[in-house]
Amino acid sequence: MAYKIMLVAAEASGDVLGANLAKALKDRLGDQVRFVGVGGPRMAEMGIHSPFDIAELSILGVVEGIKAYKRVKQRVADTAALAEREKPDAVILIDSWGFTIRSAKAIRKVLPQAALIKYVGPQVWASRPGRAKTLANAVDHLLALYPMDAPWFERAGLSTTVVGSSALHIDMSDADGDLFRSQRGIAADAPLLLVMPGSRPKEIERMTPVYEKTVQNLKASIPDLQVAVVAAGTVAADVTGRVASWPFRVHVVTEADKYAAMKAADVALATSGTVSTEIAMAGTPMVISYKIDNVSYRLMKPLVTAKYFTMLNLAADEEVAREFIQFDATAEKITPEVLRLLTDKQAANAQAKRQTEVLEIMGRGGPNPSELAADAVLAVMEKRKA
Repeated sequence: MAYKIMLVAAEASGDVLGANLAKALKDRLGDQVRFVGVGGPRMAEMGIHSPFDIAELSILGVVEGIKAYKRVKQRVADTAALAEREKPDAVILIDSWGFTIRSAKAIRKVLPQAALIKYVGPQVWASRPGRAKTLANAVDHLLALYPMDAPWFERAGLSTTVVGSSALHIDMSDADGDLFRSQRGIAADAPLLLVMPGSRPKEIERMTPVYEKTVQNLKASIPDLQVAVVAAGTVAADVTGRVASWPFRVHVVTEADKYAAMKAADVALATSGTVSTEIAMAGTPMVISYKIDNVSYRLMKPLVTAKYFTMLNLAADEEVAREFIQFDATAEKITPEVLRLLTDKQAANAQAKRQTEVLEIMGRGGPNPSELAADAVLAVMEKRKA
């Protein structure tokens, strides 16, 4: 039986999930599956050509969301129109809560017979638990990343499959930290800080000035400190342009070399996101920071019930990696913690060891998430057709 499957991703991380899922489905179905959808460059490699650039949907905070409302509304309409035209058997909506929940509702209206599957649910255990019921009313099934997700959505009546996080299954066997250093003329014993400012334009805009000042402070104490900055694919030009004006040498790292950079670094300073799990997988101690616009933060803070911002810390129920969020996201507050890890090897090693232990709690080493997700998608489609 031939299938047509539509995948919808609105951000870089979702683009990767979509590409990996498409590959797993293709491995199972071969020529019996055709893909359409909305995504980025990784999904395009799988033959999924988006009708618009998903970079314009990278939105952070309430204020930014309000400003982008008309644009998002139009892209939701474009997504629903694609579904109506292509008539897929299933639509998989990946992460990006605001855009994908609107898209799910719009697609349901024009294509009621299709199976609607959400891949990555909203973090209802952290804030706004009512979203579980909203999602249950909009889609047929959820592919969740963590075991703690399932009870929240199942109580709302949404069947859920826990597939795990792809970040816990990254193969870093070819990532060579020593080679990374030698290729860039960084001595084996030179202190190296890896800065990962984010993958969204607003993250880069807000966080790079903080990180620049932090590095300046650190260099006052460690003059020979080497600095590498990851320029993620979607914001590479922006990051490269900004760090070019920093008053010290920076090794700009492409997406392809980021795992080697993680292994090479003594400490990582990162904007919160999936990258924190990747850094832990590399065995590197880290410091996490994040901020959005102040109005959005004040509006959202009363709705947040989670103690921590970073998944690693949430899983451990302790602040394994220090977090500096919003008003604490300043160079003055971040610098002492990064300096401590750079200068106290015992503390750095202890944190890296604890990070590794927490990865086991999170499910490292389990079945491949994309494979489990593919199996679940096929099961949902068969059930829907029956």
